Amino acid sequence: MIEDGLSEAKTEPSCADAGMAAAQPKTAHKQSLVLVSTPIGNLKDMSFRACDTLAAVDAVLCEDTRTSGVLLHAHGIKTRMIALHEHNEDRAIPNLIAQMQGGASYALISDAGTPLVSDPGFRLTRAAIDAGLVVGGVPGPNAAILALTLSGLPPHPFLFCGFLPARAGPRRAELTRLRQAEAAGLKATVILYEAPHRLAETLADAAEILGDRPAAVCRELSKHYEEIRRETLPVLAGHYAANAARGEITLVIGPAADEVVSEETLEVSLRRAMETLSMKDAVNAVTVATGLPRKQVYARALALGR
Repeated sequence: MIEDGLSEAKTEPSCADAGMAAAQPKTAHKQSLVLVSTPIGNLKDMSFRACDTLAAVDAVLCEDTRTSGVLLHAHGIKTRMIALHEHNEDRAIPNLIAQMQGGASYALISDAGTPLVSDPGFRLTRAAIDAGLVVGGVPGPNAAILALTLSGLPPHPFLFCGFLPARAGPRRAELTRLRQAEAAGLKATVILYEAPHRLAETLADAAEILGDRPAAVCRELSKHYEEIRRETLPVLAGHYAANAARGEITLVIGPAADEVVSEETLEVSLRRAMETLSMKDAVNAVTVATGLPRKQVYARALALGR
């Protein structure tokens, strides 16, 4: 079993054993802060360049030194670790910036995946940029992009929303705002992260608000129990209501279908809007809501006005 990637990492050559230090970019020493992507499950997804970078910097900034310690140990990296998370980031930034201005170099990693994507580090990165320091990056694993490519849904454009609010009210409000954006013309595949114990509720809310559209639940990506379940939102909601999800979850929702607005619907929308708005404002509002050409909406409004 390779649930955490550790068993195979101990028997396979590590990045350090591969002797790839010569591959380090010549510009790496000029970078004060390097954002390094790390595996999202299987430790063998660590790149040679990521290993070289983590071994070369003065310290590795990480969310949890215990989690990152497993990764570094598996690849023979002995660099000092410094905890940097949402609870101490603001306090730590001034000293870290001062150290980098004095010549120190740091690598920033998250517990898994690409730093800053639903993880701490944005405030430090922004501060380093504002201070005129060179910020670099080492690309690599990312759950959102992997889920998008495996979902079977249109890969672009896509909208990454991170985690929805944990409480039902704010979560439904966020989904409603997304639906309103779609009514105004947004047409994109949506990617969300979700906790397993909230997945069934989120799917039920999404099915109610966004409608019967295709989606994919991507679970435990790159791990031994990886699972991709592709169905419609209602079907997925029913499945996970009866079968509790486990592990790391990425939810991918297909874009809204093209909606054909009938003349009757247009007339009803205009009459309602014109009860409280001027004709100009009513036309603007209905144009945005329906996606119809403004000229068509305006002509219908004039006819109703007469």
